[in-house]
Amino acid sequence: MSDFLVELGKRPAARRLVERLGLPLSLPQTLRRGDGPWEERPLGNWKVVVAASPGSKLSAALAKTLAAAGASPHIASGEDAPFHELGEAYGRPALAVDLAALPVGFRPEAAIFDASALDDPAGLRALYDFFHALSPVLARCGRAVVLGCPQVATLSAPAAAAQAALEGVVRSLAKELGRRGSTAQLLLVNPAAASRLEPVLRFVLSARSAFITGQPIAIEASVSAPAEPPLVRPLEHKVALVTGAARGIGEATARTLAREGAHVVCVDRPSDEGAAGQVARAIGGSLLAVDITAAEAPEAIARHLSERHGRVDVVVHNAGITRDKTIARMSAEMWDDTLAVNLMAPVRIDQVLEKGGLLRPGGRIVCLASVGGIAGNAGQTNYAASKAGIAAYVRRRAEELRVHGITVNAVAPGLIETRMTAAMPRMILEAGRRLSALGQGGQPVDVAEAITFLASPGAAGITGAVLRVCGGAFVGA
Repeated sequence: MSDFLVELGKRPAARRLVERLGLPLSLPQTLRRGDGPWEERPLGNWKVVVAASPGSKLSAALAKTLAAAGASPHIASGEDAPFHELGEAYGRPALAVDLAALPVGFRPEAAIFDASALDDPAGLRALYDFFHALSPVLARCGRAVVLGCPQVATLSAPAAAAQAALEGVVRSLAKELGRRGSTAQLLLVNPAAASRLEPVLRFVLSARSAFITGQPIAIEASVSAPAEPPLVRPLEHKVALVTGAARGIGEATARTLAREGAHVVCVDRPSDEGAAGQVARAIGGSLLAVDITAAEAPEAIARHLSERHGRVDVVVHNAGITRDKTIARMSAEMWDDTLAVNLMAPVRIDQVLEKGGLLRPGGRIVCLASVGGIAGNAGQTNYAASKAGIAAYVRRRAEELRVHGITVNAVAPGLIETRMTAAMPRMILEAGRRLSALGQGGQPVDVAEAITFLASPGAAGITGAVLRVCGGAFVGA
């Protein structure tokens, strides 16, 4: 089902009419999404304004990221030597910009404030000055990024207060910018993980993060990482397993992983063998028709991976169901079925894969949580239980597997336009679309892009996280 307001918003004349008449109607901005495989220079010729609090240690990493990604940095404050040096090397010299006198028609695609060294609330004024000047001129579908540091015991009380304030700024900024299709992110960079910043920053700045906004993302150094992770075709020669691959988010994920070089084993129940087989053939993958709740399913999956590939590098636990009723009217079978598919099957499959040594060092596990499920919904006690369980599961498994160089994360979709949402009552669907910073539902590819990023070698700095792909949903934030 198409979104009428999004379609209407594509017409400039309609936008002008709504604005001129002062109608209480917000037309969501059509989002700019990625098209095709990862690019070496996804920020080609973007104007990116950069500022930093005094004492930042991330300037070199930030300058390298922007130069290699094709951006043209405009320095508002902070250490500018790395930007000038790399700008000259890449043929895009860094330029100075005065926030108090921005050039007429200046429309930067991104604005980045490095607050990782901020240690006193008084320093927050620089953050205000930066976004006060740039938020009105940020291009549509632009990106606002704040760099901070994690809340650790070594921070002084004033530093902890200043760093915590960053999250409030970013969450609010995301809601202010969302009507123009722009996003805001907070990257919390462990000082030992500066070298892990580049792949994450490239992703959140790119069009592939179109439906991710208003949340902190921690970057740490507890999992080993390649010195130079691949920035294009990052999954070349990798073997990926995707459950529930026949349609919806699972199909989009299988296609996106394959696009980046992975051989994808498409798993779905025997009744969906035809649809899953078509996906597998289209992407050059392989098919495994098995009901993941069956007692023998984990062993069957492990045997297939062992005999055909000898390993698995990426495991995506996507398969999920809903069986909605209030708990007073819910049958025991509805409860059991939901928990069996959404929570128990991933746990059982992971146990067998680990026992067989099939998930190799450097591997990635990505599970599907849910914003609505974690927040709780009337009539979804079973679903909410399963998804809250997944969120806790990835945090604990991340601790257990980090020593092996394996990351474990979850993505939590909000309202995603699938056949399930198309079957929702029209008024509930419409309300769900508008109750987010971006004012619209997401597409399966939005979730698939997030999963693919978390599956890549460059995502080694993120583990034990639940990444919301919800457009800044007001529920469950």
